[in-house]
Amino acid sequence: MRTDRTTPPEHGGPSETARFVGWLGSLGCAAAGYGVFQFLFGVLPDSLGGQPARYLVAGVSGIGTGVAAWLAAALVRARAATGPSRPLARVRVPSAAERPAPGPLPEVFASAYGTLAEKVAVADDPVRGRLTGWSHSLSESAPLRPTSVGTAYGLHIMLDLGVPDGRLRTGDLVDTLWRLRLSEGGWSARSQGAEARPEVTALVLGALARAGVSGERLAEEVDRCTDAFTHARDRAGRESTHVVTTVLRGLLRAAPEAAVLPLLREVLADGAIGDARREHLRCWGYRLDAPYGLPSALHTAQAVVALDRAARVLGEDEAVRATREDGVRWLLTCTDAPHHRCQDLRNLREEVRRPRTDDPSRHEVLNVRHFTASWVVRALMTPGAREVAAQDGLQEAWRERLDGAAAAVWAGQTDGIWSWGLPDGGELRQPMWMTYQGLSALRAHAVWMYQPEQ
Repeated sequence: MRTDRTTPPEHGGPSETARFVGWLGSLGCAAAGYGVFQFLFGVLPDSLGGQPARYLVAGVSGIGTGVAAWLAAALVRARAATGPSRPLARVRVPSAAERPAPGPLPEVFASAYGTLAEKVAVADDPVRGRLTGWSHSLSESAPLRPTSVGTAYGLHIMLDLGVPDGRLRTGDLVDTLWRLRLSEGGWSARSQGAEARPEVTALVLGALARAGVSGERLAEEVDRCTDAFTHARDRAGRESTHVVTTVLRGLLRAAPEAAVLPLLREVLADGAIGDARREHLRCWGYRLDAPYGLPSALHTAQAVVALDRAARVLGEDEAVRATREDGVRWLLTCTDAPHHRCQDLRNLREEVRRPRTDDPSRHEVLNVRHFTASWVVRALMTPGAREVAAQDGLQEAWRERLDGAAAAVWAGQTDGIWSWGLPDGGELRQPMWMTYQGLSALRAHAVWMYQPEQ
C-alpha cells in the first residue's frame, strides 16, 4: 500500500514566509531594527537633506522594522500555540504515529485483572464441591475460601472487564455462587451466619442474572428474597437506605417484573428528607424512617442510582420523579472545594443491626463501609442526572462535581486495586466491593468522556 507523504501547504509544515519571519525573529527584534538602520544610513545619499535627515529616515525605518518583526513573531507563536487553521472542507485525519498515546486506564484494567487472577481462591468443599472465587478482601491471608459477597463482586468485575484469557471463567464463578447458597435458600455475608439476608441475596441474584442465568432458574430465589423482605420480618432492613437500594438494584436485574419493585421504590422515595442548608432540597440519610439521620451524599447518591434505574424499567410518576431530581440538585449544590476533596466525598461506615431469630435479645451486626466518591460518580452519570443538569442550566456545576468525584476515585487505586484505610493506622484492607465500585465508576466515566475524532 502506497503512502503519500506529500503535505499540502495549508496542512503541512511552516511556509517560506513563516520560516523567514521565524529566522528574523531569531535575530531579535532590536537586532533586526538595527540592521535596517545601518543599511539605510549607509545607502541614503547626502542630497536627501543632510546627515540629520539620513539619521531620521534610517532610525524611523529601523524602529518600524523592529516593531513589525516583533508583531510577526508574536503572531506566529500564537498561531502555533492554537494549532493550524484548517478549512472545514478538508480535515486531515492524523496518522497512527501522530495520534496521542493510549491513556493509563487500560493498564489499570489489565493490572486489576492480573491481581484478581493471582488472588483467586480455589477450595474443595466436601459438601458443596469445588469452589472458585474470592474472599471478602484481597489482602486476607491464607487459607482463603470463596465467599458469596466476594465472588459476586468478582463476577461483576469480570463482566465489566471482559475475560481476556482462560485463567478466570465466569462459568466457574456462577457455579460457585450456586454452591454457596444456604441450605434453606438465599445467601448471606460471612458475618451474618446461616440465615439468608435480602441485600446479599439480591446482590448475588443481580450478578447471576447479569451473567446470563435465566429468569426461570432465579425465580424461586427471587420469591424467597421478596417474601423475607417485609417490614414485619425485616424491619431493620426495610428502614435502611443502603439495604433497600441494594435490594432494589439487584431485583431490577434479576426480576424486573417483580411485584415488590414498585413498593420498594415508593418506600425509598417516601424516605427522602428536606435539607434547609441546601435550598430545602430533598435528599436521603442512612434511614428511611425517623430518626432519618443527617443528610448524606452517599445515601443520596445510592437513592438516585436506584430510582433512576427503576424509572428506566418501571417508569415513574410525577412525585417520584420530582424527589429523584431533587436528589440530583442536592448533589450539585455542594459548595465545598476543591471537589475532589470535598466533604461530600468522605467515605462512611454504618451498622445494620438485626435481632437474631434464635435469640431476639441479641443482635446480628453487619458493618458496612461505603466508597462515597464512586457512588457520586454513578449518580451523576445517570441519564436522569444529565437531564436535570441540562434543564436547569447546571452543566458546568455537573461537570465540575463529576470530574472531582472521578478524580477522587482514581486517586484511591494502586494498579487497579482499591484499599480501605483504617482510621487507627492499622493494616490496609482491599475489599472486593471497593475495587468493583472503583473500576465500574472509572469505566462509566471513560465511556462518557470518549469523543471520536471528526
